Amino acid sequence: MIILLSPAKTLDLASPYSEQPTEPRFAIEAGRIARAAAKLTAADLSRLMHISDKLAELNVARFRNFRKAEERPAIRTFAGDVYRGFDAASADEDTIAFAQDHLRILSGLYGAVRPLDAIRPYRLEMGTAWAPTGGRLTEHWGRRVARAVLDDLKQDGSGSLLNLASNEYFAAVGPHLPKKGVRLIAPDFRVRTAKGVQFQSFIAKVARGAMARWVCEERVAEAAALTGFAQDGWSFEADGSTADRPLFVRG
Repeated sequence: MIILLSPAKTLDLASPYSEQPTEPRFAIEAGRIARAAAKLTAADLSRLMHISDKLAELNVARFRNFRKAEERPAIRTFAGDVYRGFDAASADEDTIAFAQDHLRILSGLYGAVRPLDAIRPYRLEMGTAWAPTGGRLTEHWGRRVARAVLDDLKQDGSGSLLNLASNEYFAAVGPHLPKKGVRLIAPDFRVRTAKGVQFQSFIAKVARGAMARWVCEERVAEAAALTGFAQDGWSFEADGSTADRPLFVRG
Protein backbone atom coordinates (compact mmCIF):
# COMPACT_ATOMS: atom_id res chain seq x y z
CA MET A 1 0.00 0.00 0.00
CA ILE A 2 1.23 3.48 -0.92
CA ILE A 3 0.03 6.41 1.20
CA LEU A 4 -0.37 9.98 -0.06
CA LEU A 5 -0.21 12.98 2.26
CA SER A 6 -0.28 16.73 1.73
CA PRO A 7 2.63 18.87 2.94
CA ALA A 8 2.21 21.57 5.61
CA LYS A 9 2.48 25.34 5.54
CA THR A 10 3.97 25.38 9.05
CA LEU A 11 7.62 24.30 9.15
CA ASP A 12 9.89 23.04 11.93
CA LEU A 13 13.40 24.23 11.18
CA ALA A 14 14.96 23.71 14.60
CA SER A 15 14.23 20.31 16.16
CA PRO A 16 17.07 17.75 16.09
CA TYR A 17 16.99 14.59 14.01
CA SER A 18 19.30 11.61 13.63
CA GLU A 19 18.42 10.22 10.21
CA GLN A 20 20.59 10.64 7.14
CA PRO A 21 18.51 12.62 4.61
CA THR A 22 17.90 11.07 1.20
CA GLU A 23 17.72 12.78 -2.18
CA PRO A 24 14.29 13.73 -3.56
CA ARG A 25 13.34 12.12 -6.84
CA PHE A 26 12.64 15.51 -8.42
CA ALA A 27 15.46 17.49 -6.78
CA ILE A 28 16.68 18.97 -10.07
CA GLU A 29 13.21 20.07 -11.10
CA ALA A 30 12.61 21.56 -7.65
CA GLY A 31 15.74 23.66 -8.10
CA ARG A 32 14.49 24.90 -11.47
CA ILE A 33 11.14 25.88 -9.99
CA ALA A 34 12.82 27.65 -7.07
CA ARG A 35 15.01 29.65 -9.47
CA ALA A 36 11.95 30.67 -11.49
CA ALA A 37 10.01 31.53 -8.32
CA ALA A 38 12.93 33.70 -7.16
CA LYS A 39 12.07 36.07 -10.01
CA LEU A 40 8.60 36.69 -8.58
CA THR A 41 8.01 39.70 -6.34
CA ALA A 42 6.44 39.64 -2.90
CA ALA A 43 3.34 41.18 -4.47
CA ASP A 44 3.23 38.31 -6.98
CA LEU A 45 3.42 35.67 -4.26
CA SER A 46 0.86 37.46 -2.12
CA ARG A 47 -1.58 37.54 -5.03
CA LEU A 48 -0.92 34.01 -6.26
CA MET A 49 -1.16 32.27 -2.87
CA HIS A 50 -3.43 34.71 -1.02
CA ILE A 51 -0.91 35.22 1.77
CA SER A 52 0.06 38.29 3.80
CA ASP A 53 2.75 40.71 2.65
CA LYS A 54 4.97 39.51 5.52
CA LEU A 55 4.67 35.86 4.49
CA ALA A 56 5.22 36.78 0.86
CA GLU A 57 8.43 38.63 1.69
CA LEU A 58 9.66 35.68 3.77
CA ASN A 59 9.12 33.27 0.90
CA VAL A 60 10.65 35.56 -1.71
CA ALA A 61 13.78 35.55 0.47
CA ARG A 62 13.61 31.75 0.77
CA PHE A 63 13.49 31.29 -2.99
CA ARG A 64 16.30 33.78 -3.60
CA ASN A 65 18.53 32.01 -1.07
CA PHE A 66 17.29 28.53 -1.86
CA ARG A 67 20.62 26.91 -2.75
CA LYS A 68 22.23 28.10 0.50
CA ALA A 69 19.40 27.01 2.79
CA GLU A 70 19.83 24.11 5.19
CA GLU A 71 18.19 20.84 4.17
CA ARG A 72 16.15 18.68 6.56
CA PRO A 73 14.16 15.44 6.15
CA ALA A 74 10.62 16.23 5.04
CA ILE A 75 8.99 14.32 7.91
CA ARG A 76 11.06 16.37 10.37
CA THR A 77 10.26 19.66 8.63
CA PHE A 78 6.52 19.73 7.96
CA ALA A 79 4.76 20.62 11.20
CA GLY A 80 1.08 21.35 10.48
CA ASP A 81 -2.04 19.54 11.68
CA VAL A 82 -1.42 16.42 9.59
CA TYR A 83 2.08 16.05 11.02
CA ARG A 84 0.88 16.58 14.56
CA GLY A 85 -1.29 13.53 13.89
CA PHE A 86 1.65 11.57 12.48
CA ASP A 87 3.90 12.61 15.39
CA ALA A 88 7.19 11.59 13.82
CA ALA A 89 9.09 12.59 16.98
CA SER A 90 7.66 9.59 18.82
CA ALA A 91 7.94 7.11 15.93
CA ASP A 92 10.52 4.37 16.19
CA GLU A 93 13.17 3.66 13.56
CA ASP A 94 11.24 0.78 11.98
CA THR A 95 8.11 2.90 11.58
CA ILE A 96 10.07 5.66 9.84
CA ALA A 97 11.76 3.05 7.62
CA PHE A 98 8.37 1.64 6.61
CA ALA A 99 7.14 5.17 5.93
CA GLN A 100 10.16 5.80 3.71
CA ASP A 101 9.08 2.91 1.50
CA HIS A 102 5.32 3.50 1.58
CA LEU A 103 4.54 7.16 2.31
CA ARG A 104 4.69 9.93 -0.31
CA ILE A 105 4.22 13.60 0.51
CA LEU A 106 2.92 15.64 -2.43
CA SER A 107 4.52 19.06 -2.89
CA GLY A 108 4.10 22.10 -5.10
CA LEU A 109 7.88 22.54 -5.19
CA TYR A 110 9.25 18.98 -4.96
CA GLY A 111 6.45 17.09 -6.69
CA ALA A 112 6.52 14.15 -4.30
CA VAL A 113 8.97 13.30 -1.54
CA ARG A 114 9.66 10.39 0.77
CA PRO A 115 9.70 11.11 4.52
CA LEU A 116 13.50 11.26 4.73
CA ASP A 117 14.04 13.19 1.51
CA ALA A 118 15.95 16.41 2.11
CA ILE A 119 13.96 19.58 1.57
CA ARG A 120 14.68 23.27 2.04
CA PRO A 121 12.25 25.80 3.57
CA TYR A 122 9.59 26.92 1.10
CA ARG A 123 5.95 27.67 0.62
CA LEU A 124 4.45 26.93 -2.78
CA GLU A 125 1.02 25.38 -2.83
CA MET A 126 0.04 22.85 -5.49
CA GLY A 127 -3.03 24.85 -6.47
CA THR A 128 -0.99 27.97 -7.29
CA ALA A 129 -1.97 29.43 -10.66
CA TRP A 130 1.66 29.70 -11.73
CA ALA A 131 4.33 27.39 -13.07
CA PRO A 132 7.71 28.05 -14.74
CA THR A 133 6.37 26.77 -18.06
CA GLY A 134 2.96 28.43 -17.73
CA GLY A 135 -0.34 27.11 -16.44
CA ARG A 136 -0.69 25.81 -12.91
CA LEU A 137 1.58 23.69 -10.72
CA THR A 138 -1.13 21.02 -10.72
CA GLU A 139 -0.65 20.67 -14.48
CA HIS A 140 3.13 21.00 -14.27
CA TRP A 141 3.46 18.10 -11.83
CA GLY A 142 0.44 15.97 -12.65
CA ARG A 143 1.69 13.36 -15.11
CA ARG A 144 5.23 13.05 -13.74
CA VAL A 145 4.09 12.67 -10.12
CA ALA A 146 1.40 10.18 -11.16
CA ARG A 147 4.05 8.14 -12.99
CA ALA A 148 6.24 8.16 -9.88
CA VAL A 149 3.33 6.99 -7.73
CA LEU A 150 2.52 4.24 -10.21
CA ASP A 151 6.16 3.12 -10.14
CA ASP A 152 5.98 2.95 -6.36
CA LEU A 153 2.74 0.97 -6.54
CA LYS A 154 4.33 -1.47 -8.96
CA GLN A 155 7.27 -1.99 -6.64
CA ASP A 156 4.95 -2.30 -3.63
CA GLY A 157 2.89 -4.93 -5.43
CA SER A 158 -0.41 -4.27 -3.64
CA GLY A 159 -2.04 -1.96 -6.19
CA SER A 160 -3.68 -0.07 -3.28
CA LEU A 161 -3.32 3.71 -2.99
CA LEU A 162 -4.43 5.24 0.31
CA ASN A 163 -5.28 8.86 -0.36
CA LEU A 164 -4.91 10.93 2.80
CA ALA A 165 -4.02 14.10 0.87
CA SER A 166 -6.27 17.13 0.47
CA ASN A 167 -8.33 17.69 -2.67
CA GLU A 168 -5.91 20.43 -3.76
CA TYR A 169 -2.94 18.07 -3.81
CA PHE A 170 -4.65 14.94 -5.02
CA ALA A 171 -5.97 16.96 -8.00
CA ALA A 172 -2.43 16.79 -9.42
CA VAL A 173 -2.37 12.99 -9.34
CA GLY A 174 -5.92 11.68 -9.55
CA PRO A 175 -6.75 12.57 -13.17
CA HIS A 176 -3.64 10.72 -14.39
CA LEU A 177 -4.19 7.42 -12.62
CA PRO A 178 -5.47 4.51 -14.73
CA LYS A 179 -9.08 3.46 -14.23
CA LYS A 180 -7.99 -0.15 -13.87
CA GLY A 181 -5.17 -1.70 -11.89
CA VAL A 182 -5.14 0.81 -9.03
CA ARG A 183 -7.44 0.59 -6.03
CA LEU A 184 -7.95 4.04 -4.58
CA ILE A 185 -9.06 4.23 -0.95
CA ALA A 186 -10.07 7.66 0.38
CA PRO A 187 -11.20 7.55 4.04
CA ASP A 188 -13.81 9.99 5.30
CA PHE A 189 -13.35 11.35 8.84
CA ARG A 190 -16.38 12.81 10.64
CA VAL A 191 -17.20 14.00 14.14
CA ARG A 192 -20.40 13.14 15.98
CA THR A 193 -22.04 16.34 17.23
CA ALA A 194 -25.43 17.44 18.54
CA LYS A 195 -26.28 18.35 14.94
CA GLY A 196 -25.26 14.94 13.58
CA VAL A 197 -22.13 13.52 12.03
CA GLN A 198 -20.16 16.41 10.53
CA PHE A 199 -16.92 17.06 8.70
CA GLN A 200 -14.50 19.32 10.59
CA SER A 201 -11.41 20.26 8.58
CA PHE A 202 -8.89 20.67 11.41
CA ILE A 203 -9.84 17.38 13.08
CA ALA A 204 -9.84 15.53 9.74
CA LYS A 205 -6.30 16.75 8.99
CA VAL A 206 -5.00 15.41 12.29
CA ALA A 207 -6.83 12.13 11.66
CA ARG A 208 -5.18 11.72 8.25
CA GLY A 209 -1.77 12.02 9.84
CA ALA A 210 -2.74 9.62 12.61
CA MET A 211 -3.96 7.04 10.11
CA ALA A 212 -0.76 7.35 8.07
CA ARG A 213 1.27 6.78 11.26
CA TRP A 214 -0.90 3.78 12.25
CA VAL A 215 -0.53 2.17 8.81
CA CYS A 216 3.26 2.55 9.05
CA GLU A 217 3.39 1.38 12.64
CA GLU A 218 1.21 -1.68 12.04
CA ARG A 219 2.73 -2.41 8.60
CA VAL A 220 -0.76 -2.48 7.07
CA ALA A 221 -0.67 -3.98 3.58
CA GLU A 222 -4.29 -4.79 2.75
CA ALA A 223 -7.08 -2.25 2.27
CA ALA A 224 -9.51 -4.38 4.27
CA ALA A 225 -7.34 -3.96 7.37
CA LEU A 226 -7.96 -0.19 7.43
CA THR A 227 -11.22 -0.77 9.25
CA GLY A 228 -9.09 -1.60 12.31
CA PHE A 229 -7.99 2.03 12.69
CA ALA A 230 -9.09 3.08 16.17
CA GLN A 231 -6.56 5.69 17.30
CA ASP A 232 -7.57 8.80 19.26
CA GLY A 233 -11.19 7.73 19.62
CA TRP A 234 -11.85 7.02 15.95
CA SER A 235 -13.94 4.01 14.97
CA PHE A 236 -15.00 2.50 11.67
CA GLU A 237 -18.68 2.96 10.79
CA ALA A 238 -19.98 0.34 8.38
CA ASP A 239 -23.18 2.33 7.92
CA GLY A 240 -22.17 5.11 5.55
CA SER A 241 -19.01 3.40 4.30
CA THR A 242 -18.20 1.95 0.92
CA ALA A 243 -15.32 -0.39 0.12
CA ASP A 244 -13.17 2.46 -1.19
CA ARG A 245 -14.47 5.26 1.05
CA PRO A 246 -14.53 3.93 4.60
CA LEU A 247 -16.17 6.20 7.14
CA PHE A 248 -14.53 6.84 10.52
CA VAL A 249 -16.38 8.69 13.27
CA ARG A 250 -15.20 10.14 16.55
CA GLY A 251 -17.31 11.23 19.48
